[in-house]
Amino acid sequence: MTEQKKSLTRCRWLWIVLSVIYAGFFGVILLYAYQGKLPGILTQNDKPAHLILYAIATFVGHLACNRRKLRFANYALPLFPVLFTLFTTVEELLQTLSPNRTLDSWDLIASFVGIGLGYWLAELGRPR
Repeated sequence: MTEQKKSLTRCRWLWIVLSVIYAGFFGVILLYAYQGKLPGILTQNDKPAHLILYAIATFVGHLACNRRKLRFANYALPLFPVLFTLFTTVEELLQTLSPNRTLDSWDLIASFVGIGLGYWLAELGRPR
C-alpha cells in the first residue's frame, strides 16, 4: 500500500471515529430533550442550536461516509445528508408524541439549513 493510500485510510478512520463520538453526543442531546432536561443555553437558542448541531453532524457524517452518493433516477444524491434529512423529518414529527417537545416547522427549517451548510462545507474540501 502506498504512503498516500495509507494516509487517506487513516484520515477516513479519523472521520469515522469522530462521527461515532458526535453521534453519541447528539444522542445524549436528543435524550435530554425528550426528558425535558436540556440546559437553558440550548433551549433559549433553539434555532441556532439546530443549525449548528445539524451542520456539524452532516459535515462529519458525510466525510465519514467518504462522500458516498446514492443513484436515484438520473441523480446522484449524497448518502449521509439524504439519510440524515429523513431522520430529521421523522424525529421532528415524533415530537408530537412527547409531552416535553413540540413540532416546530422553524426548528425543521433550521435543521435543514444546518444539513445544507454541513454538506456544503464538507464538499468545499473535495479534490476536483
